[in-house]
Amino acid sequence: MSFFAPLGSLLTHLADTLEPLFGASSAAAAIVALTLCVRLALHPLARSAARGERRRAALAPRVAELKRRHKKDPERLVQAVNDLHRKEGVSPLGGILPTLAQLPFFFVLYHLFSTGSGAGDLLDHRLLDAPLDGRWADALGHGGPFGAAGLVYLGVFALVAAVAGMSYRRNRRAAAALPAPDAPGMAGLTKVMPLLSFGTLITVAVVPLAAALYVVTSTTWSAVERAFLVPVPAGPAERAEARVQQRTSAK
Repeated sequence: MSFFAPLGSLLTHLADTLEPLFGASSAAAAIVALTLCVRLALHPLARSAARGERRRAALAPRVAELKRRHKKDPERLVQAVNDLHRKEGVSPLGGILPTLAQLPFFFVLYHLFSTGSGAGDLLDHRLLDAPLDGRWADALGHGGPFGAAGLVYLGVFALVAAVAGMSYRRNRRAAAALPAPDAPGMAGLTKVMPLLSFGTLITVAVVPLAAALYVVTSTTWSAVERAFLVPVPAGPAERAEARVQQRTSAK
């Protein structure tokens, strides 16, 4: 039996269950439903990662002080920051655990619809007029960007762009609220990092549509989850406005 057969069987069973509601797109609905189940199961990890991120944000002034104190001794600075994180129970790797934990599901899904191994009749399923094992290049070769399959991809791209735009604005606000980095090249990197949100568009364009549905669903979940779990810290302008409002209220 193929290593990938159990997920294929599960998707097939769920697609059959959802067929009365979604018809020929039942397998696509099954992928979305399973992705939501995976992300829900990983939510405790996301909450733990969010707590760690809030702790790291709270430690930012102390880290800045360590940078000032050890600016001429990079090795001592790294050791001091590690000691501080260890003392406060903060793990620098905690934020990536939810991403790492969901990679196996994405890999299996990608393999199923790329090779057909263990996929059974799932390869015959579609999302509207786009086959789940097809890619954007296939849609462009059969009808172009405004053909039946191309329009499905345009809808997927629009959703991805909307979620990426929301994440970009949020990440930019978060970066602006942090102290200006003093390391060479870090200021430019800080400006570029929020743009990585749009990297999802590239992924969706090159993977099978089934895997693209997983990416779209998962990134949408992440954006909403992060908005609730990790509030964006107030920037300098917002803090100054808050102080003005406090003085006004005191009078």
